[in-house]
Amino acid sequence: MKTHWTPIKTALTLALCGASLAFAPAHGAGKDAAPAAKAVTATVLPGDDFFAYANGDWLARTEIPADRSSWGAFAAMAETSNARIVKLIEQVSADKTAKGDARKVADFYNAFMDEAAIEAKGTAPLKPLLAKIDAIKDKTQLTRALGQSLRADIDPLNATNFFTENLFGLWIAQGLNDPARNTPYLLQGGLGMPDRAYYLTDSPRMAELRTKYKQHIGAMLKLAGYPDADARAARVFDLEMKIARSHASREDSADVLKANNSWTQKDFAAKAPGMDWNAFFKSAGLSGARAFIVWHPSAVTGAAALVESTDIATWKDFLAFHQVNHFAPNLPKAFADQRFEFSGKAMSGTPQQSPRWKRALAATNDALDEPVGRLYVERHFPAENKARVQKMVGNIIAAFSKRIDQLDWMAPATRAQAQEKLKTMHVGVAYPDRWRSYAGLKVLPGDALGNAVRAEQFHYAQEIARLKQKVDRSAWAMPPQLVNAVNLPLQNAMNFPAAILQPPFFDPKASDAANYGAIGSIIGHEISHSFDDQGAQFDAQGRLRDWWTKEDMAHFKGAADKLVAQFNAYKPFPDLAVNGQLTLSENLADLAGVAAAYDAYKASLWPDAPADADKQFFLGYAQAWQTKVREAAARQRVLTDGHAPAEYRTAIVRNLEPWYKAFDVKPGQALYLAPAERVKVW
Repeated sequence: MKTHWTPIKTALTLALCGASLAFAPAHGAGKDAAPAAKAVTATVLPGDDFFAYANGDWLARTEIPADRSSWGAFAAMAETSNARIVKLIEQVSADKTAKGDARKVADFYNAFMDEAAIEAKGTAPLKPLLAKIDAIKDKTQLTRALGQSLRADIDPLNATNFFTENLFGLWIAQGLNDPARNTPYLLQGGLGMPDRAYYLTDSPRMAELRTKYKQHIGAMLKLAGYPDADARAARVFDLEMKIARSHASREDSADVLKANNSWTQKDFAAKAPGMDWNAFFKSAGLSGARAFIVWHPSAVTGAAALVESTDIATWKDFLAFHQVNHFAPNLPKAFADQRFEFSGKAMSGTPQQSPRWKRALAATNDALDEPVGRLYVERHFPAENKARVQKMVGNIIAAFSKRIDQLDWMAPATRAQAQEKLKTMHVGVAYPDRWRSYAGLKVLPGDALGNAVRAEQFHYAQEIARLKQKVDRSAWAMPPQLVNAVNLPLQNAMNFPAAILQPPFFDPKASDAANYGAIGSIIGHEISHSFDDQGAQFDAQGRLRDWWTKEDMAHFKGAADKLVAQFNAYKPFPDLAVNGQLTLSENLADLAGVAAAYDAYKASLWPDAPADADKQFFLGYAQAWQTKVREAAARQRVLTDGHAPAEYRTAIVRNLEPWYKAFDVKPGQALYLAPAERVKVW
């Protein structure tokens, strides 16, 4: 399915820094989802632990729902939006005259919800998929199967996780060096666990997870009817261990300069021998692509060598397991339960599987993201709100522009390029200007697995078709119903979906103070991503180009290194520290984003702001990060997520002078930094 809407990524990819003045109760979340912004913990000094000071009362009385690995403001908003969408789908289902994309949404959702029909069919819908794998007789046929299994839409510049269960991941976007032309990017894949660290780290926790994963592989193969499932699982796991050894690290994956490897089709045979690349590209529909960006060359080379050296039987079991595991949500209950037993309980510590309607909605959002989004915005996002948010974006861009003009370390040439990025930035607010057609997607009532398979094929064809289309800077990377926001460096663009433009983050009835403190911080964060350690490498046209003077870049990197060191010092667990380099992009965006939102807020309200305006601004920011996470999930995030844990993102304010003044933070308090130690970039 489309990677940007998977339930895991929806929960974890909070690539933004919102602030809120109050959290409304969420559907099914209970009374503890609605704290007020002024409710602080008097027993903790803000200068010692600002996160606990702002959120202590909420943390004390809030329990994570049983079907969640974490809970917080964004999850509560998503829950509210999801409840609204389900009601809309139910209304379409009851309307016998409904047709087109709306009918497809209802039919897809209802087919997933029909557990009795799914149980009655058993594994029959799965058998044709596995029969194709069982029919593989030689390495050429294996290579074709690997090409046919390729899925698209894994954006390495925004992905929380770079992994994909297929041997490779594919992303179609404008070229790093040629922004006028769409290019295929090939990424590492082939792992059923989130990262190479889960395979290679020598620790009791990881060893236990590896054992459970091997058991999970065997259980899935057994459910699918394969004999000797445990022996097959051992061979599949061993293959994935070898794949993991060739994978790039998280830090290297986030380094776009290391990823900028241009290969022609002919280069693959020389640089990654072991596969019939012509057969692979033909079966993947990529024969017409002459040039690729190979994001992870070591992984591509390693995978090709393993295709040659590993026996066909093991590869067939690998393909079979991942096919079964991938489509488990659309299969009988035993499959879905087994998948949750590992991915939910073992990996994330989540004690209870989500109710069926939530899983059905997640699958429907995957398959028909824009049609679902269109239903949502037509009912829940008034058109007039779009203009107001666009105006706020303009004001915060202006504040950021003023900050650039005031930088005493930046040379005029660099400053001009930075200002050009701001002037040409494309901002998508609420929903796309043009909706994509889903006329070619066949959705049948009562065919849950078939609908899922056809949806993936449809989306893959959509992505491949972009190779022959002009680059569209206005194209959206997120559906309107997603509670998130994103910066798109190659497009020099941003998306702010409709679902995040609702109370408490944006309220058309609220004051400018409330909205600048809330959605303003989100907007500032996304603008700032254009100038973080990754975004700063792209020019106004989205081309990967060094537009900095040598001295300016040295200053920028020096400030960034200080922020890396600041976050490296945070240890959420005695045996696990935050990775300051992995989280640098988000930390830079938090720092500059809150500062720009603060400037725009002051320009909007000053001198009429109330006496405690600054306190409310910073409390709003901190309370936006109200989050509780189960330990297993928290550990996974520290290892794999480009975002630091919420308590440390909140602590970014220790670098901002107005925060010290607002809360009278003194030397000797834990978060206090001497003025010379405070990181300032933009």
